[in-house]
This record gives sequence, C-alpha cells and structure tokens, in this order.
Amino acid sequence: MAPRNQGRDAREARDRLRLYQARQGLHDRRRRRRRRDDLVALVALVVVAALATGSQLVHDERTTASASASASASASASATSTPTPSASATAADTGNVPSASIAKASTWTGRLTLNKTVTLDIELDGKAAPQSTSVLVDLIRKQFYDGTSCHRLSVTKGAQFIQCGSANGDGTGDAGFEYGPLENVPADGDYPTGTIAMARSSSQYSQNTQFLITYGDTHLDGSTGGYTVVGKVTAGLPRLRKTITSKGIGTAGSDGTGAPKVPTTITGATIAIER
Repeated sequence: MAPRNQGRDAREARDRLRLYQARQGLHDRRRRRRRRDDLVALVALVVVAALATGSQLVHDERTTASASASASASASASATSTPTPSASATAADTGNVPSASIAKASTWTGRLTLNKTVTLDIELDGKAAPQSTSVLVDLIRKQFYDGTSCHRLSVTKGAQFIQCGSANGDGTGDAGFEYGPLENVPADGDYPTGTIAMARSSSQYSQNTQFLITYGDTHLDGSTGGYTVVGKVTAGLPRLRKTITSKGIGTAGSDGTGAPKVPTTITGATIAIER
C-alpha cells in the first residue's frame, strides 16, 4: 500500500505543480497584457497631446503670420516669376498713403540715376494712374529712393525686368503704407520695353514703394489682377542693359530671379510736373 500511496502523492504533487505553473503563466500573461495596454494608452495619450499641441502651434503660426502680413508693408520677394515684393492680404489702404490729388491728372517727368553712371529719363502718367503717380512723386520729392536698392533682376526671355525701391536692399523696407486699387493694367499682360509698373504681392492693395522697370518686352501673369503701369522710361535703357542687366544674376532663386550681379543702388531721383 505504501508504494501506491507514494505514487498517488507524487501524481498529486505533479498535478499541484502543473496547476501552480498554469496559474503563474496566466498571471504573467495578464500582467504583460496590462503593461502592454498601459503602454498603448500612454502612447495614445502622448500622440493626442502632441496633435493638440501641433494644432495649436499651427494656429499660432498662422495667426502670427497673418498679424505680420497686416502690420508690415513689405517682405522678401515672392518665389514666383512675377515682380512681387511683399506679403499682404489687406483689401484696403493701410498707413498714410499720399493723396491721389498730387498727380493732378498731369504728366510728370524726371530722372533716376543708378550707381551714379546710369541715367534713366522717366515719364509718369498722372491721368491713367493718379494714385501710383502721386505715390512716386511724393516719395521722390522726399528723397525716399536715394540710397535704396534695385534688389531683383529677371533675365528670362519674355520676363526682363529690374525691381527697385527696397529700402533694406533685400525686398523689404517701405514708407509705412500699402495702397490700391490697381490702375492702368494691360489686359493682355504685356509690359513693353521701358514700362514702369508698381510691384506688389497677391493682394491688389499691397502696392507700396517698390516698382519695376522692363528693359525688354515682358509678359506677367495677370491671374491676380496684373500690375499698375505708372509710366515709362524715355531714355537710358541701353546704358542700363550694358552696365547692369547684361551682367546677369549673382545667385538665382527658385523662380529664376535674383540680385543683380552688379550691385545696383538708386543714387539720385528727381521729378517735376510737365507744363
């Protein structure tokens, strides 16, 4: 009998061990599952928090960008093949815009001197573009342009222009105002050689101090309204081409435009009403 009892005891002991091991295994699986679930929950919480924070950052950045665009009249040149100096979504004049009555519906003649050696005779049309003519006349009279840069050059066939009037020399800087609406815009988007037009961003009320001069026939995208033609160059373009534009661009941006290889500064500007 003793051997049989010992055998039964041994079997029972093995059964108890298997049951204990099974319970331990179940306990371990449950513990690992809880840890896994806890980890998943923590990761989910972190992701949600990150998304919420990211959303807030995006919102804040957009708000900041919007505020900056409203507060500033100019920024760096847009990465497009159009003469756009500033960023603005404003749909009305901002700042102290010179009165459109300055133009007096008259023709104004004057002269721009670049790098002391390039002389451009200009003519502004106060009848076709009274607001823009008034702005340029007022700024020239106040000697705003003296020492400002022509910071952007396009040498692409069909888009040949030099952009000037950047107070800071990099497409930024202005006289503290933006204005609109557009005036005297060519319906076909063609800006013949010698055209003087006001530069702007996507907003039609983002015109300020910067302007462009086409030294070759130019076609500009008119999908956002085109550009105000304020006047023309009547003499001096051959000298501009020879000493500045023909030298090309230093480093071209993604749009193919860039700063002239020959640094270009407005060293003089005069204007007078034609009697």
